[in-house]
Amino acid sequence: MIKDFTPRLYQETILATTTRKNTLVVLPTGMGKTAVAFLLAAQRLQMYPNSKILILAPTKPLCEQHVQSFQKHLDVNPENIVLFTGSVAPKKRAEMWKTAQIVVSTPQGLENDIINKQINLAEVSLLTFDEAHHATGNYAYVWIAKQYEKTAQYARILALTASPGSDLEKIKEVCQNLHVETVEVRTVKDPDVKPYVQEVEHEWVKVKLPNEFKKIQKFLTDCLKSKLRQVQENLFIPVPENKIELLKLQGSLHAKLASGQRDFTVMKSISLLAEALKVHHAVELLETQGIQPLYKYMKKIQDESRTSKVKAVKNLVIDTNFKSAFVFVEKLHEANIQHPKLIELKKYVDKELENEGCKILIFTQFRDSALSILDTLESIQGFRGSLFVGQTKKGNTGSTQKEQKEIIEKFSNGLFNVLIATSVGEEGLDIPQVDKVFFYEPVPSAIRSIQRRGRTGRLEKGQVIMFMTEGTRDVGYKWSAHHKEKRMYRTLEKIKKEFVLEKQPTLQPFLEKEQQVLVVADYREKGNTIIKQLMDLGLSVRLEQLSSADYLLSGRVGVELKTVPDFVHSIIDGRLIPQVRDLKKNFERCLLIIEGEEDIYSIRKVHPNAIRGMLTSITISFGVPVMYTKNPQDTAGVLAVIAKREQDKERDFSYHDRKPLSLKEQQEFIVSSFPTIGVSLAQELLKKFGSVKKVLNASKEELMSVDKVGDKISDRMIEVIEKEYVKE
Repeated sequence: MIKDFTPRLYQETILATTTRKNTLVVLPTGMGKTAVAFLLAAQRLQMYPNSKILILAPTKPLCEQHVQSFQKHLDVNPENIVLFTGSVAPKKRAEMWKTAQIVVSTPQGLENDIINKQINLAEVSLLTFDEAHHATGNYAYVWIAKQYEKTAQYARILALTASPGSDLEKIKEVCQNLHVETVEVRTVKDPDVKPYVQEVEHEWVKVKLPNEFKKIQKFLTDCLKSKLRQVQENLFIPVPENKIELLKLQGSLHAKLASGQRDFTVMKSISLLAEALKVHHAVELLETQGIQPLYKYMKKIQDESRTSKVKAVKNLVIDTNFKSAFVFVEKLHEANIQHPKLIELKKYVDKELENEGCKILIFTQFRDSALSILDTLESIQGFRGSLFVGQTKKGNTGSTQKEQKEIIEKFSNGLFNVLIATSVGEEGLDIPQVDKVFFYEPVPSAIRSIQRRGRTGRLEKGQVIMFMTEGTRDVGYKWSAHHKEKRMYRTLEKIKKEFVLEKQPTLQPFLEKEQQVLVVADYREKGNTIIKQLMDLGLSVRLEQLSSADYLLSGRVGVELKTVPDFVHSIIDGRLIPQVRDLKKNFERCLLIIEGEEDIYSIRKVHPNAIRGMLTSITISFGVPVMYTKNPQDTAGVLAVIAKREQDKERDFSYHDRKPLSLKEQQEFIVSSFPTIGVSLAQELLKKFGSVKKVLNASKEELMSVDKVGDKISDRMIEVIEKEYVKE
């Protein structure tokens, strides 16, 4: 089934493993991971001709590349290789699925198709996860893999990545989440890969921070230290300068507030940490990017301070050190003083473009830096460049996926000879030939560093040139990435030798096999983890547009779900009472669930009596019970229990656990079998009317004369008594 392709030895060796076990394949960028995917696809289709192949990739451009590769090298009708995207309507995707042999899709939209049973994973004989290192936390890959393992008749999983990360636990998590049974790792040093690896020359260009920059650095550093010193005095704990550690500390303080600790020193420390993080970012921009990006950032903070109510912003702009730094930044900005890295970069690009046909890819961390680089390089003779940035609109930048695809095509065809890319260009770019890759700054990530370097040296010799400012964060980031990468390969070799798939502990089967319990969820809940949790518990979930309630658990039970913050916000904006009123109006039994462990009285500045009054109104005035759950998993468990009880076919919802024996019990049994009539109300009705016959003959007005019998109950009783029986 393979055409126009001859596999390399290491690809055949890896393929042999993938045919037997679920495999994580780690191959350097440009070494043909996609080839392993279509080789295995051909093998699975030969074994199971009526099955389907499913390939998942994080972005639409990556998915389009897979479609092209499979159409080019797999002897399958091109019309049977289809692309699923968010722009294709769900009904259309369901139709396409029926006739397709190979489906390439982004994972997010596919989740909804699985939930709504518009596609059947049981038909899939191979599920491929490209850029498999994403399979952590709540990323869509994780849940799809779980559903596939549960339902597939001929399950086989292939996970592909160039860089799974340096952390042992994270790599194990990826393997566990994707049900990987074995790992195949190749590096450029392996003997079976080495013959195919093009030489890539590495060069570090070191520059010194100018004295004018050092003055600004001193003011900002003093500002940062003063903020951290105040936090330390407030909390009586050592406070680190590391950005990641500061974010962790800030998160722990927010958790204290959420749990109800309204401590002024905690709130003050959170504000000071917010100031410190802003200054931290300013220092990073100065040291690694230059004056222009730093000026934009500091100017933005100055502008925000005039209208913002955030104390961290207001306090920062009146800080003496921060103000002094901004004065110097303004002067250097007006004088158009450039970072020495930018000056060196221009020299290198100017020299390289003297070579006809040379293609250069420049990576930088920030869009503002990318714009500065573009402005600086435009004066070079022969320069034809473009920005390559993400979809989110920031300032005047932002490219749709269609525009991104056009830019790559123009670069590949030589219409552009320089591409200036942010992180969006690091992953999955399929550019046949890049001669030079420039790092405007080192990145402290093994994954990103490997992805950047992998853009060159694919077909011919390449060169990677990295710029670094001495005595700054650049140096730390360089060594951080270096050590993480070495640790990654050591870890992978260890996993390769020792890895054993641990079966995750599961709950006892929640439902009897023959019982199918359905929960209808409002389509706006499609991104909620609860949907996936319900399906993991064995329930069937259908998404629909509901006029009231978030979840329907039976024909009579509707549930409105609020997180703790959303509950408080809906009091403020006036949504809550109409929602509760509609819930009560439309369902015999209704429930409000408040989810979260935050302190409900510490969310925003709402007086506790307002919250107490609302809860009282909901439970007493409307008669809607309120339940509290800790998290989505807890909420799903509650919904599952209620749905199962409501839909259990062996239950008639009568209070009787055995057949009634005495005449009194038999009379109570008959009356209590009416909808919403329990034993106590049945006794009241029999006491009022004297016999079952008189209860059945009573008018609506007479029924309503009994305490606790209202419009709904009386109408349902009369409907059951008087409506003509129709045999189904």
